[in-house]
Amino acid sequence: MLTTPVVRCIKQQIKDVHITYLTKASFKSIVEENPYIDKVLTINDKAEEALPVLLNKDFDYVVDLHKNIRSKRIRKALKSDFGTFPKLNKEKFLLTKFKVNRMPDIHIVDRYFDAVKDLGVQNDGKGLDHFIPENTVVNDLPKHFISFVIGGSFSTKRMPSEKIKIIVDASELPVVLLGGGKDDAESAKIIEQSSNAINLVNQISLAESAWVVKQSEKVVSHDTGLMHVAAAYQKEIISIWGNTVPEFGMYPYLVDRSHILENKKVSCRPCSKLGHRECPKKHFKCMNDIAEERVIELLNN
Repeated sequence: MLTTPVVRCIKQQIKDVHITYLTKASFKSIVEENPYIDKVLTINDKAEEALPVLLNKDFDYVVDLHKNIRSKRIRKALKSDFGTFPKLNKEKFLLTKFKVNRMPDIHIVDRYFDAVKDLGVQNDGKGLDHFIPENTVVNDLPKHFISFVIGGSFSTKRMPSEKIKIIVDASELPVVLLGGGKDDAESAKIIEQSSNAINLVNQISLAESAWVVKQSEKVVSHDTGLMHVAAAYQKEIISIWGNTVPEFGMYPYLVDRSHILENKKVSCRPCSKLGHRECPKKHFKCMNDIAEERVIELLNN
């Protein structure tokens, strides 16, 4: 999702350009409908999986927006000119380990554009893109509702289920629960006890989840991919942050109606740039001390 502005600007600003996009197979559905991409290639895990196809192409330039060992292998194998971006791993380390904030006040999308500056490509300021396959629809939903993305890649990025249920109980509109992980399903069992909850966790596809987000009045989300889908559709977003922090540069991008809720009084936060299976300090105050009342107020205003 966060790479889509770069893709769009390359396509619109370079004449007769052909874009091949390489990603993991599990993320293919996010970009396969993107009209600015000519071909999507996927790998399951290892970069070498894609090389037989890639080496048959004559690429002029590689735009590396991952900057890890896998993407470096691709760059070396293709022997093309390439551009990449400041990943700021040193700054992230200082922030997570010593709470010294040297992170620049700049979104990762804007940092990504460093990878294409030698091509003369500039950010058009139009935000993120997302394209839902034609005829995608989720039936039997109310006319007006709120989406709550209860998932997160790690437990420390997710609000406890009991707190979410309190929020859902107090919502003036029905709340559709979205998520896709095993832990999300367990959490949904608790939250769906609310009469306001409509549980679609693990019941619909990613494209259908995006459709639901697009139809929502508001979207509540943890630090997740669907939060960025909501940003692409300019929804009012209430983002709830646990052990990760917006300072990493992945907050909702170019959204006028964005509310970031976080507990800045916890000295151990951020404890990781990604997350943990459980709170290293065992108290989980970064999430437990976020007031449900504030979320409810934003939902019902």
